[in-house]
Amino acid sequence: MSLRIVKEFSRLKSIFCQKVSENNKLEKNFIIDHFHKLYYESYEKTWLNTYWFGLQTSKCPLDLWIYQEIIFEIKPDIIIESGTFKGGSALFLASILDLLNNGLIISIDIEKMENRPNHNRITYLLGSSTSKEIMEDVQRFIVNKNQIMVILDSDHKKEHVLNELRIYSQFVTKGSYIIVEDTNINSHPIFPDFGPGPMEAVQDFLEENKDFVIDKSREKFYLTFNPDGYLKRVR
Repeated sequence: MSLRIVKEFSRLKSIFCQKVSENNKLEKNFIIDHFHKLYYESYEKTWLNTYWFGLQTSKCPLDLWIYQEIIFEIKPDIIIESGTFKGGSALFLASILDLLNNGLIISIDIEKMENRPNHNRITYLLGSSTSKEIMEDVQRFIVNKNQIMVILDSDHKKEHVLNELRIYSQFVTKGSYIIVEDTNINSHPIFPDFGPGPMEAVQDFLEENKDFVIDKSREKFYLTFNPDGYLKRVR
């Protein structure tokens, strides 16, 4: 067999292997996206039917598992949560902090809701997460705190989320995270008609702020409501 034929065979083999790899990736992404849609659209039996100690969390449990891994690793002194709803996620976070015997939750919402859980690690703030008054309250809580983590889950419109990112990113300590929830909306892969939302806010934010990177390792379970939403402060 001539050298020319051997080289051509090697080239074709390389192309074939690349195409197989690309097809496998496309097939994997197809399966992930379709399961994501199935899970999300079956909300009455899935994420809206997810409870922590009897309280509705309205979260994907795979993301909650990732939250506890991050909390164990960084051991935050403060977790700032924008978007309280019924308080299920705040209680979940407080329960993990109980196991570490360290940390407090500041949970912010524009609505006052009855029967939110009482816990000595949780403080509820009533108001807009981007208002001057709330900012002043938050700043009082974080004085002399070494590790600060942020979770954003309030108004999902792009401009609001981008404003939150610009404000709260300054509080996040190096090595910690700001987690932008529900980056899956607006065709990522659900709610195609939502319009620019959290994902687009993340994209704009990362263009202007180089202190944060997307930590794709936090998407290891494939299904996440926060694709590209785990932002780690690296400097």
